[in-house]
Amino acid sequence: MRSSAVTLTLVLVAVACDRVPEARPDTSPPTPPAKAPAAPAVASAAPATGSYRLPATDRVIAIGDLHGDLGALRATLRLAGAIDTDDRWIGKQLTVVQTGDQVDRGDQDREVLDVIEKLENDAKAADSHFYVLNGNHELMNAGFDFRYVTRKSFARFGDYSRQATGAAEHLPDDQRGRAAAFSPGGPYALKLSKHLTLALVGDSLFAHAGVLPAHVDYGLDRINRESQDFLSGRSRSSSPALSAEDSPIWTRFYGGSVDETTCQVLGRVLQQVGAKRLVVGHTVQAAGINGACDNRLFRIDVGLSAFFGENPRQVLEITPAGAKVLKAGAGATTPAEPPRKSQPRDSALHSPP
Repeated sequence: MRSSAVTLTLVLVAVACDRVPEARPDTSPPTPPAKAPAAPAVASAAPATGSYRLPATDRVIAIGDLHGDLGALRATLRLAGAIDTDDRWIGKQLTVVQTGDQVDRGDQDREVLDVIEKLENDAKAADSHFYVLNGNHELMNAGFDFRYVTRKSFARFGDYSRQATGAAEHLPDDQRGRAAAFSPGGPYALKLSKHLTLALVGDSLFAHAGVLPAHVDYGLDRINRESQDFLSGRSRSSSPALSAEDSPIWTRFYGGSVDETTCQVLGRVLQQVGAKRLVVGHTVQAAGINGACDNRLFRIDVGLSAFFGENPRQVLEITPAGAKVLKAGAGATTPAEPPRKSQPRDSALHSPP
């Protein structure tokens, strides 16, 4: 039997080949290019209870990528029964998880982040939880990668222009306000630093793009801490565990076609952390929210932002009875599974944990 280090290396090589056009930036102004973290020679045991393990209520709602669309945020939260038409939190004993990418592509980044911050506090007061994760676009903005920022969204941060220092001062005039707001330690980066990158909420593991065995070996709490340290300004550069293309905010391993290898890797991750399912966003699912690997994997990015067109509003509801898709104007449905492609057996990829 090959060692677990060889197993993880082959898995990550497979992941790296599954890229789509939205590429990870090669460099980010305040962040030097980084290499992927090396996996330990021996797989670690399931981690002890830490900050990535969060309490949940019996009803959990998962919301995918919002991309600067305040209407999408409001519509999905109302669909979930979390807020009323005046944006007041009305959910009781309710847990909502948003899986990252609140910003970019749309014009209302600032409004989305401001409303989220208010509702996080309101949820606590109502004996509920509103957990928000960071995705690749949150980290991209902290690294001054503004390729997906709209003109109107740049303008909405114009009042921060006078606070621009360091690298932000050398950007074009219309970008300085956003750079000052999102630079590590800046006012909006500090808001993001309060969020986790990975979370086990009840018995469901959440990530923007995915969790691989190497991430568990590296340490989920460690990844969260390194993300928060970068955004808060405590660390001068982003961790390799976040900037690598197979990282939890960049990997496409779970977003495309599913085969036996996908499900076996997923099974190993779930066993390591003691979870029943993994919920991810990041890769738009043209067919809507769907389950895979016997509903141990759910892909919930349905292109909620107007940038992607008029796609139906959908959220995933998880209860002790199972998972259902809630759709605007329609009843709940059981998530459909795409056909699973066969994959030739490889002893390294299929070696036991």
